Amino acid sequence: MRKQGAMLSALVLLVAIPFFQQTKGLANQPAQQADQQAQEPAPPKPIVIPPEAAKKANPVKPTAKSIEAGKRIFDIDCAMCHGENGDGKTDLAKSLGVKLPDFRDPAALGSVTDGGLFYVISKGHSPMPNEDVRAKPEEIWDLVNYIRSLSEKKAPPKTK
Repeated sequence: MRKQGAMLSALVLLVAIPFFQQTKGLANQPAQQADQQAQEPAPPKPIVIPPEAAKKANPVKPTAKSIEAGKRIFDIDCAMCHGENGDGKTDLAKSLGVKLPDFRDPAALGSVTDGGLFYVISKGHSPMPNEDVRAKPEEIWDLVNYIRSLSEKKAPPKTK
């Protein structure tokens, strides 16, 4: 019984020490600076897309089936940071200190080719993890098609 109690105490210490070290570091920071950092996310670091990747054509047509498949992946792997609607305004993005593009704005990805978008999704861009370990290339192309669909202008509903 004593051995179990000692092991439990050791486990608690292993978890608690890093936590207290982290909070001690935060306590030493001026409160104003911490508030400012939390409110003003840093602009994203430039992404360098190799020219051969940027030239890569999307082999998957943006059909309703492809876009729906891309949406399923987006909802699971991307929405937590990029937002359910692709606006990039989430609490998680703020807490990570990143300012994400609003995929609903056509200008946000206007200069990025499908191949470039595929490259960034596949390889990741800190703090965004690489998707190529979780998804097949065709699924990443579906994701590209879905992200592109977010900025398409929707026709206004017809009125009678």
